Amino acid sequence: MNSQRSFIGFIIAAAIALLVIAIAAFSWFFSKSPANLIAPNSQPGATIFVSKLAPVMVSLLANPDRLQSLEREDELSKLKTSLLAKSDIDYQQDIQPWLGKEITLAITTLDIDRDPENGKQPGYLLALATQQPEKSREFVELFFSKRALAGANLAVEEYKGVKLIYDNSQSEQGLLAGGVVGEGFVLFANDPKVLKEAINNVQAPDLNLTSSPEYLRAIEELPKGSLAVAFLNLPVVAKWQGLELPEQLYESEIISFTLNSKGLLAETTFLTSSEIVSPSPPLTKPVGALQYIPASVGLAISGSNLNNLGNSDVAKIWRQATATVYGSEEDVVSRLIKPLVDVQKGWGINLSEDIFSWVKGEYAIALLPEERTTPHWIFVVEKSESVEQAVTRLDAIASANGLTISPISIDQQKIFAWTELSTATKKTDVKERSSFSIEAKVRGAHTTLGNYEIFTSDLETIDQILTAKDNSIMNNPKFQDSIAVIPRPNQGYIYLDWTKSQDLLERQIPVLKLVAVLGKPFFNNLRSLTVSSYGTDTRSLKGGVFFQLNNS
Repeated sequence: MNSQRSFIGFIIAAAIALLVIAIAAFSWFFSKSPANLIAPNSQPGATIFVSKLAPVMVSLLANPDRLQSLEREDELSKLKTSLLAKSDIDYQQDIQPWLGKEITLAITTLDIDRDPENGKQPGYLLALATQQPEKSREFVELFFSKRALAGANLAVEEYKGVKLIYDNSQSEQGLLAGGVVGEGFVLFANDPKVLKEAINNVQAPDLNLTSSPEYLRAIEELPKGSLAVAFLNLPVVAKWQGLELPEQLYESEIISFTLNSKGLLAETTFLTSSEIVSPSPPLTKPVGALQYIPASVGLAISGSNLNNLGNSDVAKIWRQATATVYGSEEDVVSRLIKPLVDVQKGWGINLSEDIFSWVKGEYAIALLPEERTTPHWIFVVEKSESVEQAVTRLDAIASANGLTISPISIDQQKIFAWTELSTATKKTDVKERSSFSIEAKVRGAHTTLGNYEIFTSDLETIDQILTAKDNSIMNNPKFQDSIAVIPRPNQGYIYLDWTKSQDLLERQIPVLKLVAVLGKPFFNNLRSLTVSSYGTDTRSLKGGVFFQLNNS
């Protein structure tokens, strides 16, 4: 196992490299020349080497040097240097001349020798497209000769017409095998068996991914010009991670990254053989409730039929992703709107039953970040008979919790405030006589505007809505640019203004802090992100995240 550490470390670094190259490197200048970054390959060519039982395959479908020409602070150069630091290999001299337009990394098997008695060692395969086969063969020879000089025990073997070079050293360098297959690819693996199986997969096409019905369905979902793509065999991924999924509905997932003039769109599609019925009808345009959400919003969630929020397509995508990776179905929606969720604790109510259940029409939920820990919240719902009944019920709940329903007016707009009354005392003279005053603390408020009932955390927020009718999120260019990229019809939007809500989000979802640190070049330039689900195929669940960056 120790002999594998070096190559496993290299593979992990390479996986991170693919993600960094696919996302962070173009966070600087892509908007100036997006056409130059459209990938020429419609799908990975290295799939012919990958078993159809492989858990994961990740591919960059462009030459890294095309991305490097757009970077600002040499992030790619630093990455290449760190990856090759211990190999005595010079990228520009030894790799750049022959490297083609695809880099694919795959975990090909969960256990190379398929013997559980001696532990499990996954098989890792790295495929580099070559545009000059002879130069790439020279590179492989050079690479292993330098390993030999460093103490590796090399072996050379001809396998089905392919020259394989490998070592079985127990040194810190670890076991490594490589070879050039045909005129198209340079392969590296952490064991000769992995290379041999890759060659077998080429010569027996029914063994590789190109013969997998799940993969063939998945690549049909690839957007034109995808810059990077990942394919996951979900049941095998779960087995690899030792997870028992609480909900195994989907068999495979494909993720793609595509550039346009406005930013980066990451799309994911979960595929299943079962029929899926969306709980809410699709929307052909943004809901009208958004007109009452101020442009200064940090988070906005909008759609229809709030009763199905926890079972919405976006929520399903999150549950499937977190269950596959972590083995748990973390409720991200509740975390995002935690300040609103906290209201139910103080009032003794259940959001799903007492509030969300009666929202059958449009809705919008928003948080307005402030310097204080708890942000202001807004809840807008389309009026209906059930909404009117629910407002009466909420007033009754407020009253039962000791709050007073106080009708007041702001700019001639009638508002009902839920207030908590308390007394304050003050000594008035030397005889210590006291005077009493009543203080009112607003715990929430609601009013009617047009065809919508609006609830807020305080009067200041309602006043902001009333005085900024022409400055809503619908008039925010950043929001309009973001939703313009999301296909329609869809199930609504989750919009995050990263610059305004980063601190809040990292408190509610702690893993984001780690992600932001690892992807610092990217997140430093992130302006906003928009999440939605869409698609009409009843046997797939499709969604996307649009990242709007500072240069877009």
